[in-house]
Amino acid sequence: MENIVFDRIRKDLQSNDVVLYMKGTAAFPMCGFSAAVVQILSQLSVPFKDVNVLEDNDIRQGIKDFTSWPTIPQLYVKGEFVGGCDIVREMFASGELQGLLKQNGLLRNEAVA
Repeated sequence: MENIVFDRIRKDLQSNDVVLYMKGTAAFPMCGFSAAVVQILSQLSVPFKDVNVLEDNDIRQGIKDFTSWPTIPQLYVKGEFVGGCDIVREMFASGELQGLLKQNGLLRNEAVA
């Protein structure tokens, strides 16, 4: 089972520049932590794929096993795990998130400031 779930996760990460595994959807987040990350990405005008872990228990547990990270949401940029809500908030506040996105060609210059 793990290989099938990990393959699905890898496919999402390879097919999308930015992926957010979250509770709910970007349009309707189902937890405050997921909503906070969606708000940051939206403020930066960064397109992303949202994966609702509440719709699939295999993905909900699988993404935690995939990264050995115990919480949701989980943000990935260019296939690399960035972190959960607290890390994303800290990176955004320091400008590190904007730098990472710009370095990967995912952020317009005017959104960096």
